[in-house]
Amino acid sequence: MTILHWIQTLFSKDKSGQASLFLPVHKQLKAWRKANGKMSWGIKTKEFEKIEPLPSLTNIDRKHGFQGVALFYGFGDDGLGNADSILSGKKAWEYAGRLRKERIWRCRYVDFDRTDDIRLRPGAPPRPQGFYYALLQLGAKYKTTTVNQVRKSFKTDTGWGPEGFQFLAITHMHFQELMNQKKINFMALADYDVAPHGFNDFYDAPQLFCSLDTLGLGIGNIDQNYPLFGIPTLRFSPRYE
Repeated sequence: MTILHWIQTLFSKDKSGQASLFLPVHKQLKAWRKANGKMSWGIKTKEFEKIEPLPSLTNIDRKHGFQGVALFYGFGDDGLGNADSILSGKKAWEYAGRLRKERIWRCRYVDFDRTDDIRLRPGAPPRPQGFYYALLQLGAKYKTTTVNQVRKSFKTDTGWGPEGFQFLAITHMHFQELMNQKKINFMALADYDVAPHGFNDFYDAPQLFCSLDTLGLGIGNIDQNYPLFGIPTLRFSPRYE
């Protein structure tokens, strides 16, 4: 079975009967169970059992550019009853490293263990603890603009933060191959800030890409446009707002 044929067998069908790049919720849950078991994250069985049905995109959602819905998890506690968004991204990146081994690369300027130098951007909505759904736009809508410009346009929507790592490394791993084959854009994560030199110089955002069979984590200036990178956005399912 070729990689592309394998990817096609994963796809669900939307209401029009067209193949969707987004997996149905039972496959996303299976991926989360697998990662939880492999990494001993301690997500309890009862948390999996109380997951509500996957929200459906409305015609208005699609008109706004959203393409699908994915399941995420907020780990830890930020001290205010929300998830620790840095920990939530770190755990997914560690899982990617466990699976890909030597086929992974990280820029030395973005490091989840330097907790003073990576943050959820000021004004970004906190992420809920536990499982949550979000409507997703994969980045093509914002390929000719900068992260900073997109941030200024946010009202009901926001950028990806830990969701980028969880989407690519856990629930929708086939997107790594789609990136590798240049079928979708690379991704800039607009809800994270990075201070590359550690002096509160938060002018970069993380960038995720897959090229030459290597999954990469880099950074890019928030005021610069990068032609190969789109800026994905999300809208929380109403029950998590």
